[in-house]
Amino acid sequence: MATSPLNYKFNHTMLRVKDPKKSLEYYKFLGLTQINKLEFPDNKFDLYFLAYDGPQSVSPEHHWSDREGVLELTHNYGSESDPNFKVANGNKDPGRGFGHICVSVDNIQAACKRLEDAGYSFQKKLSDGRMRHIAFALDPDGYWVEIIAQNPADKTESVTTTNTQAYRFNHTMIRVKDAEASLKFYQEVMGMTLMRVSEQKEAKFNLYFLGYPSGSDIPVEPSPNGVNPLASHEGLLELTWNYGTEKEEGQVYHNGNTDPQGFGHICVSVDDLNMACQRFEEKNVNWKKRLTDGRMKEV
Repeated sequence: MATSPLNYKFNHTMLRVKDPKKSLEYYKFLGLTQINKLEFPDNKFDLYFLAYDGPQSVSPEHHWSDREGVLELTHNYGSESDPNFKVANGNKDPGRGFGHICVSVDNIQAACKRLEDAGYSFQKKLSDGRMRHIAFALDPDGYWVEIIAQNPADKTESVTTTNTQAYRFNHTMIRVKDAEASLKFYQEVMGMTLMRVSEQKEAKFNLYFLGYPSGSDIPVEPSPNGVNPLASHEGLLELTWNYGTEKEEGQVYHNGNTDPQGFGHICVSVDDLNMACQRFEEKNVNWKKRLTDGRMKEV
């Protein structure tokens, strides 16, 4: 069987968590459903996979590997009772690199009020600063969860209800040193499509949104005020490039897998694993682990 990036999916984002009970409670409150759990007692860790899985979701009842917009939570046994265990949320040094995950919601004011009423904290509330159409909630480990609107914020101010089954796990943001090099990798090697660019010249950074769209998925018309034109999507990767970092020597951002740890990886599911890996070899990618390395031959 041949392989084609047209069949690839941006499957999941992995985050390490201190206490799975608290994290699962939080993300289920956001409307996510646990769709799989993998236990590795010999290695002393468990993996929890969550996604939006209701009738209004993008991929209801799909196999966990055959969908986009999945969140993987990794729990290393004992961390919940370790007073010294704390993850790096990716937004301050020395662990700066990963930025946030993002959930798009139907009625953003009601969605944020629901979170606040439940006692959850925010890095940025809707009322903070100049950008009144986005918020950043904080999960139990301090990871940032961006909240964006599917509908114009000025049209939902008086709406008091929100339906979590209409929510989408929209995107994952990571910072990159060199936008040109990263865009080349994700487009030419991973086969993603650049679906949106947001230039913030005064603030000296750009945002690039990539994914695996179907033919009609790329927005061509301007979106309503305060609405990201890709808000209805799942499985997007946001690359944030701060001007000038490409000129810095050495590694600029932390990958999350050396101390301090937090974010672990993003995952792309493919049509034929062996053929896809052969394609990546032909593209001269650098590997952390090849398919033939170690005991886990399926990743």
